[in-house]
Amino acid sequence: MIPTLPLEIFDLLVFLAVTVPFALLVRRRNAIPRLPALDRSVILPRLSVVVPARDEASGIGRAVESLLAQDYPDLEIIAVDDRSSDATGAVLAKLAARDSRIRAIRVDQLPAGWLGKNHALWRGAESASGEWLLFTDADIVFAQGALRRAVAYAVAEQLDHLTLAPRLLARGLALRAFVAFFAYTFIALWGAYLANDPKSTRGVGIGAFNLVRRSAYARIGTMRALSLRPDDDIRLGRRLRGFGFRQRVLNGNDFLSVEWYPSLRAAISGLEKSMYSSMEYRLVDAVGVLLYLVATMVWPFVGVIILGGIDRVLLTIVVVCLMAGLLETYRQSMRPLTLSALLLALLVLLGSLLRLRDRAIGLPRRDAGRPLARHDVPALAPTSSVWAGGH
Repeated sequence: MIPTLPLEIFDLLVFLAVTVPFALLVRRRNAIPRLPALDRSVILPRLSVVVPARDEASGIGRAVESLLAQDYPDLEIIAVDDRSSDATGAVLAKLAARDSRIRAIRVDQLPAGWLGKNHALWRGAESASGEWLLFTDADIVFAQGALRRAVAYAVAEQLDHLTLAPRLLARGLALRAFVAFFAYTFIALWGAYLANDPKSTRGVGIGAFNLVRRSAYARIGTMRALSLRPDDDIRLGRRLRGFGFRQRVLNGNDFLSVEWYPSLRAAISGLEKSMYSSMEYRLVDAVGVLLYLVATMVWPFVGVIILGGIDRVLLTIVVVCLMAGLLETYRQSMRPLTLSALLLALLVLLGSLLRLRDRAIGLPRRDAGRPLARHDVPALAPTSSVWAGGH
């Protein structure tokens, strides 16, 4: 039987580990604001949108069509077909023949020292002529006015980098619970909102929408500096922040959307490539994350049932905070709160268990001295961060 005092100390630590981030989330619940109204006084510069794609024939047409429907006055779209074996190239060629704003580039061979998506982004940026570059994904759907509003905001605020969080679309209750749980870890535990704090050094990048001033992109060494990073999107944001460039992360729910993963299995597989790399492949850190998740996301639900006294009081508060935090991040990342969202909150335990499975049995292995990436292993699902789309 576990001694009472050590258990009470442990539960107190769990209480602090959950309630402190929750209190910060409540305090800064508006720290990732929505993209504001269009400032029509801003002169819009030339914008180049870079869309990397590999075997995206089923969805890239819709994504590019949504870009073509934008009312941005000086726009070019550079779609990079990275060694696709399906009809991606044909879809892009047809779109390019119809609209001169599209330029399709084909990559037939991946050079040494590159991951596929990173190389495709680099190739697209090298061919771009815009003063601003927008790196996005082949499954992101843009609402009308998204580009005009985002660029106008970045210019008016004198930013060098603007990243937007899209609305996440997920099919099935379990998958939506998993997505909401991951959003909670990204916002509340990792503190993505700190990117908007000028006193913080936190850098954030979201693969669905990374808008970068071309001069800043060149200054950080372009994508060459990230050539072997499977977490290219968030690393781009971190590198820009590290170089001292002005950055902002906003909620783009109203202007872009993505089906983050098509299934729960794909979600678990897709996170393998990014989570371990974000810890610089340190096994000690990975084990630490695993233990932290057990203590804060699984144990409270068990302990509140089997324990009594002060332990039950502490863990009950922890469970309430977890539920409330999950609902808040669900509201921010997916949709307004509904009765189904309340049910999702009850599935937070499932989400944490799945995440534990990801950490326990899904640690990426190095292949020929480099991390796995979806362009090299097609079974892996898209991109690294919670709000990033597929490639």
